Amino acid sequence: MPRHVIATLDPWLPQEVVQKLYLRPRHLQPGSFNAYVLAVLLVAVAIALRMTGADLLPSTQFITLLPAILLATLICGMAAGFFAVVVAVLAAWFFIIPPAFSFKLDEGQGVALLLFAAIGSLDVIFVGAMRAAIVHSQNLNETLSTVFESNPDSLLLVDLEGRIVNANRQAATMFGRTSDELIGMQLESLLPERLWDQHVAHRHDFMKDPKPRQMGLGLDLWGRRASGAEFPVDVQIGAIKLKTETLAIATVRDLTRQIRLTQELATSKQQQAILKERERVADELRLWADAFQCAAIGIEISDPRSGTVRFVNPAYARARGIGVDDAKGMAVADVYVEEERARLPELFATADLRGQVSVESRHLRKDGTSFAVEIDIASKRDETGAVIYRLTSSRDVSAAKLIEEQLRQAQKMEVIGQLSGGIAHDFNNLLTVIVANAEILCEDPELRDDLRRIAADISQAGQRGAALTQRLLAFSRKQLLRPIAIDCRALLDSMQKMLSRTLRENIRIVVVDNPKPAPAFADHSQLEAAVLNLAVNAQDAMPDGGCLVLAADVTSLDDHYRSLQPDVAPGEYVMISVTDNGTGMTPEVLAHAFEPFFTTKDVGKGSGLGLSMVFGFAKQSNGHVSLYSEPGLGTTVRIYLPLVASETAGVAAEQEIASVPHGHETILIVEDDPFVRMSVIRAVESLGYKVVAAENGNDALVEIKVNDDIDVLFTDIVMPGGISGWQLVELARQVRPGLAVIFTSGYPRDSLAESGHAAADAIVLTKPYRKAELALRLRDALTKRLVDS
Repeated sequence: MPRHVIATLDPWLPQEVVQKLYLRPRHLQPGSFNAYVLAVLLVAVAIALRMTGADLLPSTQFITLLPAILLATLICGMAAGFFAVVVAVLAAWFFIIPPAFSFKLDEGQGVALLLFAAIGSLDVIFVGAMRAAIVHSQNLNETLSTVFESNPDSLLLVDLEGRIVNANRQAATMFGRTSDELIGMQLESLLPERLWDQHVAHRHDFMKDPKPRQMGLGLDLWGRRASGAEFPVDVQIGAIKLKTETLAIATVRDLTRQIRLTQELATSKQQQAILKERERVADELRLWADAFQCAAIGIEISDPRSGTVRFVNPAYARARGIGVDDAKGMAVADVYVEEERARLPELFATADLRGQVSVESRHLRKDGTSFAVEIDIASKRDETGAVIYRLTSSRDVSAAKLIEEQLRQAQKMEVIGQLSGGIAHDFNNLLTVIVANAEILCEDPELRDDLRRIAADISQAGQRGAALTQRLLAFSRKQLLRPIAIDCRALLDSMQKMLSRTLRENIRIVVVDNPKPAPAFADHSQLEAAVLNLAVNAQDAMPDGGCLVLAADVTSLDDHYRSLQPDVAPGEYVMISVTDNGTGMTPEVLAHAFEPFFTTKDVGKGSGLGLSMVFGFAKQSNGHVSLYSEPGLGTTVRIYLPLVASETAGVAAEQEIASVPHGHETILIVEDDPFVRMSVIRAVESLGYKVVAAENGNDALVEIKVNDDIDVLFTDIVMPGGISGWQLVELARQVRPGLAVIFTSGYPRDSLAESGHAAADAIVLTKPYRKAELALRLRDALTKRLVDS
């Protein structure tokens, strides 16, 4: 530590003593053997000097030994000093005092020796205390010096005039100078000139009230290196009060790294905030992407400049029978039917002008069929106002349109029924008068024969008119019914003989054997009349003869069926089916088949009220009628009547549905009707199976050839494209002999087998069918394949 600091910290100790007398050899530590040896040597040297100069000194003069004692004490400590006193006294006794000396206080030499021992001891105590003070002072100075030099901050010792008295190495390094260069400099010279005045004012304030404080509080403090470079600093100042003066010690800290770290921390926090924001945005984008991918409605994003598709979601692609990647780059107009394309520019212009437009349209599937859609076109603009993309959302409303059409048809039939009932009621009143008066005329004995024949014709025509009005009343559901529990199986058996006598001989009648009872709640006579009407219609559809199949069974109409027929209540029913293999009906004829007075027969050969009467009877009995027909294949009419003890049957049905078997195999579904195809796909997938779909026989054959995973072929029998279901199975089994097959048709299996259109052991799922029936037939087909193999 610099000399000035020692003098400053220990002003009571003479500078000369500190610098000249203080000796602290490393090998002469107090209490060591070397220290005692040195004490002996010093006394020995003093004795030798005394004896050498004995002629010059009085014989009793041994005070010259005191320097040796003082030096031993100063160098080796108080213990060595006392040891030197003892050695000196003994040496004086033996070497300096005459041999005849004996220690007596009344003798001068004895008193002198005693005084010597006392003075020597006092010197040892004084010098030892001085030495301890010196050692303490040096230890303190060394500690302070170590603290001063090892402090990580720059320390500057400054006097009242602002001159630097001392500086540690950190200060010299910080300001780019040596410690000697710093000592004596004005503290202001280490600051930029612009801060000198402020610093002098702060220093003066400190000197007036010297207490610890932060310099330049509220200001940005800067230091200046020898090179002139400036750097931010923080200055803490405190006072050191000495006896002779008051000094200020300034702790200077370079804030460059701290500020850089603060800035880096701020930058890091900003980056973390940016990362968090990016993560939040990424999460939102993933959410929107999931919504885009999983949305049930179709979504298309198109480029308004090129008029092409940029992105579509799976729902959009699935509804049109294409892949998501296939849609990219295709023209937007390509998915619209031809007649809709002309109005697209107007729709886009309206969307661009208003921002959004909603319309109904028709879109095309890959197979060329079309379907009804509701579309919303929204235009997105950039900051310049230019349209950068259009977002079109579309919803397939084919099912809704079908339901709407069914409702309209039901409402139409309801209105026609009300009108027919009203007409029949009034017309019956008129016919009653006509028939009654005609019968009175016929009974008049005085009436001429020609007039009697006329009256008879009037009466017969009136009765025929009454029969027609009865049918109209049946259609309008205003006839009087007396429902009872009827075993429909027994009813069909009993009618078989009657039908054999009624129908032509070239009509073969088959009643499907079913051991299960089929109890319905209906009017017995009206049910017989309905079956008879259907049998007569079937005969007319088979002019060259054919087969008529009658069957009765218990079935269930579920919510899915109700979605197709809104006026049908789901539940358990007895189904009576009448199937022929005659000429069948076209879709146009099917659409009007239940309407009263609609007939395809020649004039005078049919009233057009047969199916109308059956329709009215079933509806009035809280039942339902369905009609399935294909040109050239025949027609099936099903009458659904309420099941007796429906609660028990309902519980059984629920148990059956709850235990439907599931699977994991791959099913190839071949169905030309897209609405039916999607419905079957959903049902099969819900049972755990994988699905491959085809819309005709040709596509199905391609799938069978390229896909070895197909386990079951599920095909409709009647399909367009030149390949029927039967032909598809024959061709498929040439490629895959062990392929399991399920046929589906609107015709019962028995009638198909009777007419030669199906093998007796073929698995035929009759439309409409329940999910439980579908599940059972799938397992039956897979089991049959294993048995056959």
